[in-house]
Amino acid sequence: MTPPDPETPIDQTSQDRTNQDRNSQAADDYAAERRVRYFTRRRQAKRSLDEVNYPHSLHPALVPGVSVEDQKVRYGIDVPIVVVVGVLIVAFVIWGVIAPQQVLDVSGAALYRVMANLGWLFNVLAIGMVIVLLVIALSRYGRIPLGLDGEKPEYSTASWAAMLFAAGIGIGIIFFGPYEPLTYYLDPRPGAPYDAGSMNAMKGAIAQSALHWGVNAWAIYAIVGLSVAYISYRRGKVPLMSSIVSGLWGGDSTSVPSRIIDALAIIATLFGTAASLGIGALQIARGVEIVGGLGPTGNTVAMLIIMVLTIGTIASAVSGVAKGIRRLSNINMVLSVGLAIFFFVVGPTVFLVNIIPGAITEYFGTMPDMLAANMSEGEDMQAFLSAWTTFYWAWWVSWAPFVGVFVAKISRGRTIRQFVLGVLLIPSSIIVLAFAILGGTAIWLQRRASVLDENGNTVGIADPDAAIAPDGTVDSLPLPAEIFYTVVDQLPGGGIVSALVIVVLAIFFITTADSASLVNSQMSQRGNPEPNRLVTAFWVLCMSGIAVVILLFGGENALSGLQNLVVITALPFAVILVLMAVALWKELRNDPMAIRDRYQEAAVEHAVKQGVAEYGDHFALAIEPTAPGSEYAAGGEFDSTAPEVTEWYARTDEDGNPVDYDYVRGVYLDADGNPLPEADGAGRAE
Repeated sequence: MTPPDPETPIDQTSQDRTNQDRNSQAADDYAAERRVRYFTRRRQAKRSLDEVNYPHSLHPALVPGVSVEDQKVRYGIDVPIVVVVGVLIVAFVIWGVIAPQQVLDVSGAALYRVMANLGWLFNVLAIGMVIVLLVIALSRYGRIPLGLDGEKPEYSTASWAAMLFAAGIGIGIIFFGPYEPLTYYLDPRPGAPYDAGSMNAMKGAIAQSALHWGVNAWAIYAIVGLSVAYISYRRGKVPLMSSIVSGLWGGDSTSVPSRIIDALAIIATLFGTAASLGIGALQIARGVEIVGGLGPTGNTVAMLIIMVLTIGTIASAVSGVAKGIRRLSNINMVLSVGLAIFFFVVGPTVFLVNIIPGAITEYFGTMPDMLAANMSEGEDMQAFLSAWTTFYWAWWVSWAPFVGVFVAKISRGRTIRQFVLGVLLIPSSIIVLAFAILGGTAIWLQRRASVLDENGNTVGIADPDAAIAPDGTVDSLPLPAEIFYTVVDQLPGGGIVSALVIVVLAIFFITTADSASLVNSQMSQRGNPEPNRLVTAFWVLCMSGIAVVILLFGGENALSGLQNLVVITALPFAVILVLMAVALWKELRNDPMAIRDRYQEAAVEHAVKQGVAEYGDHFALAIEPTAPGSEYAAGGEFDSTAPEVTEWYARTDEDGNPVDYDYVRGVYLDADGNPLPEADGAGRAE
């Protein structure tokens, strides 16, 4: 286009249009500048408000708490943890693939040593954590919120209870639900006050299962969940296992001991979750063989299932389809509830209605005797505890980081008392009920095919083809992965339900692997709430690799190998749980609410003594200053400047170094007293 001649007059209309365009552009520029100024002021106001609300120099008794979101945190991949743990797991998987029998033999020998010398530690955990949690919940610490003072729970009580219920549902219930109670019915615990196949054995078998999956199991999860929730939402530290334990020696999550703790938590979670994935794959494979009429195929189908479901899990982990996983979890919860209802309605309803109350009463009545069983009671008891009770305690220890972090996330804003009572009672009640229904149905089917005496005790088998155990002993039971389908096959619509169970197990596999790998990914990235997806996918592969090794043990050895690996890898983290309980108690003693309670008790006690001494019956309490060292000072014996009660809420930079704050200008200062670069509301440097 040729430019106009400067000497040529410009049309007035064109000139007006040009002026309008200029005015419009100027208006747009002005509006854009106003928007920039507005958002800048709003951001500065938010930052200033955050800093005003942050307890920079408050007395430790007045601190309302600090959330991890209010702290400066530099998240990122913890390369040493990822490399060291990753190399160890990959090396183990390679060893297991090349020489599975050697791994089984070595782990079996290690298991024997652990059980003989340190099995008591798991029993102490199962008993001790219940006591510790109840003492904390019922003491003055029970009022402390898992969040800031006055913070409301993130979820309603009904939603929270529903999520706890969902957390209690998993592969293990379907695998062990019919198998475990039926085993105890046919072969009771050594020293049990009932005989195999007796009337009392029915209640005793369900009670023994309830012991392994009930309150004691959830106490192990709860101590981790309570510690993580308290340290993250009340003390402002990242949600790592080391964040609470490091308080015992004054370190932080970047020290070598802290990294070892987090690495051990990752290893325990990998093996504990892989154990569930392994038995899940075994049960899915057996279901495919039965429903598809394939007959026994060895480990081929199970391996293919692990491969396919691992690909699905990695796809969800990499794509970040969190909503899809939540929907799958909700669908699975509905299907699981429907499965229990099916057993209850189609199965022996009257029998279950009668036996469930008695089994629950038996559970609480015989709990001390069941918990008192120990390795010193002979070889039979050692074998039983190694295969069942102690193995379960170790398995729950290995699941504790995974379940504990989940429970912590959904419990923000709850008081400690609400948390403890809810986590101990809600999911365990549902699980015990599920075992009573599934196990009770299996026992009823076995008794229906048996010869009973006048007292209802089993004295023989009338119909071996209809019995779960054809000769009435545990030796004739089908493989554990097959028992569920054997039970379902004897109920109306069993073929359809068997196919449905395969779907339920597949969804459990994906959601469990996805969730556990996400927690592992967070722990290996300094608590990052949005971890790197490739690292998450790597942990999925590690879990699946361990599950493959378990399958390579073959047949009945798969369950034995699972027990070996879980107990051995859970042992170090069992020690960490003890340290975690001690560290939590230490932190609670210096909580701002606990400090206020001490002031309150001292103030009232001193005031009453002085009032009665000086004025008899007629006096009122008043607040007034006292001289330093006065016997009437409420906090006279308390050092409010001590590091243990002030350092935890002192501002630090992303590396954990103290940062000075200028209250007049509302800015952070560097070592030379100069303002630091601008920071966003959460305190992370830009």
